[in-house]
Amino acid sequence: MRLLILGGTTEANALARQVVGWAELEPILSLAGRTQNPAESPIPFRTGGFGGVDGLKAYLTDNKIDVVVDATHPFAAQMSAHAADACRDLNLPLALFTRAAWRPVPGDRWFSVSDMSEAASALGIKARRVFLTVGGLQLAAFAAAPQHHYLVRTIDPPQAAAALSDHKLILARGPFSAEDEVALMRGARIEVLVTKNSGGKATAAKLAAARQLGIDVIMVERPKPEEVLAFEKLDDVMSWILGHRPAP
Repeated sequence: MRLLILGGTTEANALARQVVGWAELEPILSLAGRTQNPAESPIPFRTGGFGGVDGLKAYLTDNKIDVVVDATHPFAAQMSAHAADACRDLNLPLALFTRAAWRPVPGDRWFSVSDMSEAASALGIKARRVFLTVGGLQLAAFAAAPQHHYLVRTIDPPQAAAALSDHKLILARGPFSAEDEVALMRGARIEVLVTKNSGGKATAAKLAAARQLGIDVIMVERPKPEEVLAFEKLDDVMSWILGHRPAP
């Protein structure tokens, strides 16, 4: 049975490691190619886009894919939509393997917004020192609020950072400790954190640090997920995959 994992996340990597050695599975991991140095894959992989829904349908057909798991980032809405449309058209089993969203706890000072433009507006008119951990693709939205100083943290150098007139760039990959996040925010005199509700443990320490320091958090909430079967536990998605094995 040929399994396609749409990846680029911790969940996708965990699933790829889990399917190694299953004789009845022929897995392949698909990466978008946006990260310059992705984690090493234990299974065969491909890199790059598919060319929209039609391109994905052609790939699924040409490679005789039997089952698809969408383990992309919670904010990869376009890829998830394409996967849902392609699998629906081809009548292929599709499941979403994702992480739970973060939820505020006592002491948090969260302000939820729907997108980056709203996040930039929520910073207000008065100049503030802002910690941006929203990835590199949508930084240009904050050019609309040039009065702020931005501390930008990404994995790879973002071209869009050039749109920010007053910023400092940090290149780093999680996980991060709460102690290090507190030290970073305190040293940079951060007043507000802007982040996406990605969920997961790798970068959750920044929320604990903001809570400890009494810093506001502007939380960009996730886009509405596709209406497909979803799992948050590795064992559950593995059971679903194995349940689609052809009868002997």
